[in-house]
Amino acid sequence: MHEVPRPGGRQRGRRCGRAGSHGVRPYGPPLTADTYHRRQTPSRRMIANLKMIRQPRGAAGPEGSSRGEPVADEDNDGKPPAGGSGEGSGPDEPNRRRPVPRKPVRPNPPGGGILMGRPFGVPVYVAPSWFLVAILITWVFGGQLDRVLPHLGVVRYLIALFFAVAFYASVLVHELAHTVAALRFKLPVRRIQLQFFGGVSEIEKESETPGREFVLAFVGPLLSLALAGVFYGAMRAVEPRSVPGVLLAGLMVSNLLVAAFNLLPGLPLDGGRMLRAVIWKITGKPMTGTVAAAWIGRALAVTVLIGLPLATHAGGLARDGVSGTDSLTDALLAAILAAIIWTGAGNSLRMARLRERLPGLRARTLTRRAVPVETDTPLSEALRRANAAGARGLVVVDGKGDPLSLVREAAIASVPEHRRPWVAVSTLAQDLKEGMRVPAELAGEDLLEWLRATPATEYLVVEDTGEIYGVLSTADVERAFVEAMAKRPDQDGSRPGG
Repeated sequence: MHEVPRPGGRQRGRRCGRAGSHGVRPYGPPLTADTYHRRQTPSRRMIANLKMIRQPRGAAGPEGSSRGEPVADEDNDGKPPAGGSGEGSGPDEPNRRRPVPRKPVRPNPPGGGILMGRPFGVPVYVAPSWFLVAILITWVFGGQLDRVLPHLGVVRYLIALFFAVAFYASVLVHELAHTVAALRFKLPVRRIQLQFFGGVSEIEKESETPGREFVLAFVGPLLSLALAGVFYGAMRAVEPRSVPGVLLAGLMVSNLLVAAFNLLPGLPLDGGRMLRAVIWKITGKPMTGTVAAAWIGRALAVTVLIGLPLATHAGGLARDGVSGTDSLTDALLAAILAAIIWTGAGNSLRMARLRERLPGLRARTLTRRAVPVETDTPLSEALRRANAAGARGLVVVDGKGDPLSLVREAAIASVPEHRRPWVAVSTLAQDLKEGMRVPAELAGEDLLEWLRATPATEYLVVEDTGEIYGVLSTADVERAFVEAMAKRPDQDGSRPGG
């Protein structure tokens, strides 16, 4: 940790700047009327991309894919635990360690559908699209019941609806298997969502080891196989051509299909995650496993698109022909499945590449040097001090030197130069809310997650001891994020292997 030199001596023992092996330098030009230009609120492209950095684990229906779309956005209005800075550590005060800022706590995301419960503390939502597939399953299974048990009449549709609910209960068990494993590995799970093509467990972090990745992917199909065995055993105990017998047979076959489909070795299916883990273990590079599993997933998508209609057509010919309606339905289903698998594989590949570049985003290296100013300091004097120190940030402090607020760059730009001697910096500052104190050691996904949890244009960066390190601008993080994503792989020689 380097001490930052200050013009005119020490400033209450604080460090407001950026230190490195080559000394302190400002991040960009000093504060002047020219460099403080009016700008729009920085966009959240790099923070919005964090929505992709999730690991959805899903169970497919008998006709569905095993993965969902990237996590939906959510409101970030949660109140984190207290954890600001403590007393000052200036020359006249004892040097005591300050509490480290705690990570902001975000509420559960809204908009996931109907909340059904919170098993293991994880909210389970049923998306509106589930009602569409429930109607479809009720209609299809009701037709099958009419052929097997014609005496049921219209009651068969109530039984078919019960089958649809029971089948998605099995899907929920598949998802809970992923969830329990993730929680066991200390991986946070945002929610479980049951939707049109199955279910999705939204796991927020990547597995740390290939072994954990393999287990996390395998437990879902394993539970589906176990359920199929349970339903088979129960089916053997009842009359085959009865309502319980047909229901149990349907649930057994459905869970077998869920397990078999999810075990296909291509992303975004569970089998693809398992393949990725194996290649990761062999090569030591998670990115190598992701690339291989993603391209196999795309090959599976093409196979489903072409092979499913051909297999159905061949089976229909063996059974005395196939209708044009059935052929069209199978082709449409194959196209939907292929599109979902292809898209999921591409998303997995993009997420992996995004994660590779994220470690280069470090709060310490992106922080602007800042100077502390009292609340009643005129803006012109504050800018003069910042320019003299080569700084681009202003931190409003109290009489003890403890930070109170940050002077917003956009607010400075809105004040004409001739009025700056008469405007106090406190009138242009934003109070430091919980979550606006960012640890200097944050980097990568953790840094973006922190910023996303507490949206702001500027943040106070602090050391582990609570001492001020500088000011972090969202615009600087965004610019660094865009530059990192624009790099070609051969330009990124400093990134971690993978």
